[in-house]
Amino acid sequence: MSYADRDRTAENTVGVVISSVLLGLLVAGLIVGLAAEGIQKVIKKVTTVDIKKEEEKPKEPPPPPKKAAAPPIVAPPVKINVNVAPPPVTTVTTPPPVAPVVPVIAPPAPVPAPPPPPPPKFQPKAATPRGAPGNWANANDYPSGPLRREEEGVTRFRVTVGPDGRVTSCDVTGSSGSGELDSTTCSLITRRGRFNPATDGEGNPVAGAWSSSVRWQIPKD
Repeated sequence: MSYADRDRTAENTVGVVISSVLLGLLVAGLIVGLAAEGIQKVIKKVTTVDIKKEEEKPKEPPPPPKKAAAPPIVAPPVKINVNVAPPPVTTVTTPPPVAPVVPVIAPPAPVPAPPPPPPPKFQPKAATPRGAPGNWANANDYPSGPLRREEEGVTRFRVTVGPDGRVTSCDVTGSSGSGELDSTTCSLITRRGRFNPATDGEGNPVAGAWSSSVRWQIPKD
């Protein structure tokens, strides 16, 4: 390389460096200028207060005046005739309250007694013995046992007589003190007794009853 070429290269290099420095200074100046201008704007916005007068609101127009109400129509006064006679006063007398009517319940009419039965055509009759009742039991009928033991006494009895006049049952109503004498009495009267049967109001034979007694006494020699 020649010396002249070296000088040109050096010059070119210096020129580029100078150009770079100038360009950097120019950019820096622009940045600083822009920054300063932005700061001033911020300060101006912060420190500056816009005081504006409060705008007055437009006043609303007043309402239209109300129409006066029409006066009421008053009827002319009615003439009153003071001399008119007062109406007659009628006095109403209120009657006293009527006492409640209490129904009176009449007692029931007495029930008439039934009419008496018609009188019987025939007079009812009781059973009556036929013949001599003393012969239905006598000394010959004395039982041997009571005779040997010398038992004596009176046996009272009552018999039921059927419509045919025969004895249907016999009951001892009073003991002689000897059972054998009592049983002998009913046995003899039932076997030997004969009766006229009892009759009703129509004269028909009906069942009846008859009562009597037998004295048991050992005969003396």
